[in-house]
Amino acid sequence: MRVLYVEDDRINVLLFEETLKLHGGGHELRIAEDAAQALQIAQAWRPDVLVIDAHLPDAHGIELLQWLRALPACAATPAFMCSADAQPEDVAAARAAGFTGYWTKPIDIDRIGADLAALDIPARR
Repeated sequence: MRVLYVEDDRINVLLFEETLKLHGGGHELRIAEDAAQALQIAQAWRPDVLVIDAHLPDAHGIELLQWLRALPACAATPAFMCSADAQPEDVAAARAAGFTGYWTKPIDIDRIGADLAALDIPARR
C-alpha cells in the first residue's frame, strides 16, 4: 500500500512510521512536509492513501485535499485527516470536504491499522 503522509512535525512522522511497521509493514511511505511538496510527490507517484495534517506551513489540510483531488491519480484516493484538532466541528468539516476518516493526535495505533486494513486496495506487483 502506497501512503502519502503530509506532516511538518518530524516526531509525528516517526510515530506514524512506527505505526505502519506495527501493522504488518509492506507499506511504501512517502513524506511531504508541506502542500507544495505533497502535490509534487502525488504527480510523480500515485498514492493509494492520503494522510494529511490539518495545519501545514503553506495550506490547510482541507485546501490540500481539494488540490490533490484535481489530480486524476488522486481523484478518488481515500484520505484521512490526522490532527490534534478534535472538536466535533473539525471532524465534520473534514468529512464534508471529502476525507474518508479523521485520526486525532496523539494517534491511536490500533485504529489507524484497522482503518488502513479495511480499505479495499489491491496489491501492487
